[in-house]
Amino acid sequence: MASRATVERWLTELTNLPTASGLEDAVVSWVTRWVSRRDDLVLRTDSGGNLIITQKGRKRRAPVLAVAHMDHPAFVIQDSDGSFEFRGHVDPPYFQSALIDVVSRLDGPPGRVTSYDPETQRGKAHFEADVRAGDIAMWRLHSNQQKEGLFRAPACDDLAGAAAALAALDRARDRPELRHYGVMLTRAEEVGLIGAIHAVKHQTIPANARLLSIEMSRELPTAAIGEGPIVRIGDRSTVFDRELSNRIARAADRAEIRFQRKLMDGGGCEATAFGVYDYQATGLCLALGNWHNRGNLAQVEAGDHDAAVAMLEEISIDDFHGLVDLLLAAAAAVDEPDLIRETLDHLYEENRHYLG
Repeated sequence: MASRATVERWLTELTNLPTASGLEDAVVSWVTRWVSRRDDLVLRTDSGGNLIITQKGRKRRAPVLAVAHMDHPAFVIQDSDGSFEFRGHVDPPYFQSALIDVVSRLDGPPGRVTSYDPETQRGKAHFEADVRAGDIAMWRLHSNQQKEGLFRAPACDDLAGAAAALAALDRARDRPELRHYGVMLTRAEEVGLIGAIHAVKHQTIPANARLLSIEMSRELPTAAIGEGPIVRIGDRSTVFDRELSNRIARAADRAEIRFQRKLMDGGGCEATAFGVYDYQATGLCLALGNWHNRGNLAQVEAGDHDAAVAMLEEISIDDFHGLVDLLLAAAAAVDEPDLIRETLDHLYEENRHYLG
C-alpha cells in the first residue's frame, strides 16, 4: 500500500498534466504506466477512449466504480494563426486581453487573447512564437498566497478526483472483500458529460454497477474547504440515488471519517448522466477554491488583466485523504440494507394503534 507521501506525489503529477476535452493523452499515458506496474489490475479502453480499471480475480459482489474525468477547461489551438476553441465553461469577462501560455509542450510560448466569442467559444490569441493545431493553452496562472493545509495545482478539477480514485484502488488491492472496487476515468466531461454519456450508451458499464461520481465542486458558503470530503446528494440538475447516498453516509459515520453531506448545486456532474440512464449512482466531492482557475472577477471587470486574474485551483490535503478513506468505506457499504425503511416499519408497528 502506498504511503501518504507517495499518494500526494501521484496527486501532484496528475494535477499538473496538460489536458483538455478530447486531448486527455497525457493523463491516459500516466494512468497506463501506473496500471502497468500492478500485475493484479486490468486496464481496458472503451470505444470513446474512457478508461476502466478493475482488479483481477473472481468477484462475489456487483461492481463499484469510482468515476472521475480526465479533462479540464483549456484553450485548444486550431491553427498556427492563434485561432482557438475554449473547451469548458468560464465567464466571458475573463477572456478580455487575458494572458495565456501553451502548456502541452516544454517550449510552449506565451500569448494574449485578442478576441473571443462566448456564443461559439472560439477566438484568437497573439503568441510570441509559433503555435500549432492541437496545442493546449491555459490561463497564465498566479500562485495565490500559501496557506497551511491547502494543495494547489492547475487542474484539481478533476485530476485530484482521479488521483483519489486510484489511491483507493491501490489500497483496495490488499483487501479481498473490496475486489469489486474499480475505477472509470472519462473524457470530455467539461463539454457536456460526453464521455460518461458514451459509456452508458455503449454499455461500457455493467448494468448492475454502483457508480461513485467524484468531483472537485465549487466551494459554497455551506460547504467549506477543510471541513471534510462531501457526500454529494445532488447537483444543479437533479438529486442522486437516495439509498446509496444514505449507505455511504452511515459507513462514514461508523468509520469516524469527518465528512459533509451537501447538495452541491454550483455545477453539474456525471452522476446526473448515470442516473438519467438508470444506473445507481451518487456523488462524492471535495470543496474547491478558484473553480476553473477563476480569480477575482472584480479585477477582471475593472480591466486589470495582468493582476491575479487566473489562479491555481485549491483543495484541502486532509479533505483529499479523507476522500480516499470515504471511497473505501463506500465500496464496502453499498450492499447494506435500507435501514430507514426498517425504522419506519418498526415505528408503524409500534404506533399504528393511534390511528384507531
